[in-house]
Amino acid sequence: MNLKIIYALILTILPVSELRIGLPLALTYAFEESIPIILIFSIVVLLNILLVFFVFYFLDNLHKILMEVKIYQRFFRFYLRKIQGKIDKFEKRYASQGFIALAIFVAVPLPGTGAWSGCLVAWLLGLERKKSILAISTGVFVAGVLILLGTLGFFKIF
Repeated sequence: MNLKIIYALILTILPVSELRIGLPLALTYAFEESIPIILIFSIVVLLNILLVFFVFYFLDNLHKILMEVKIYQRFFRFYLRKIQGKIDKFEKRYASQGFIALAIFVAVPLPGTGAWSGCLVAWLLGLERKKSILAISTGVFVAGVLILLGTLGFFKIF
């Protein structure tokens, strides 16, 4: 595989860029290298879904240990403060719809609404893990489809 595609795949698993930046970049490189779009799409979406398991594992286990490290503690609290408003707004507005709202939250291809944030929201709200994983995975897939269509120029028709 081309180094550019590997770079795009790395971007797709990072908390700031995620699918929203990684997928269009990977598709661009796939066009250049004549790699099937469905293959790249599948790899990127699968990476993001597998990421959900890693993030939950991290939040459940490693987070407790790392909270003893001041630099991590500061970073986590800064990030938490940054998204706390979104979490509060989400909880008030969608408490009764829960998992559907979580899927929609992750599916909206805007900064701060991907798999990382979805896992953090589910973890902070104490949502049931299996349903959360399913909701976040569904949201990742929908976001992937929306980004794929946007990258291919589908929305220019409208």
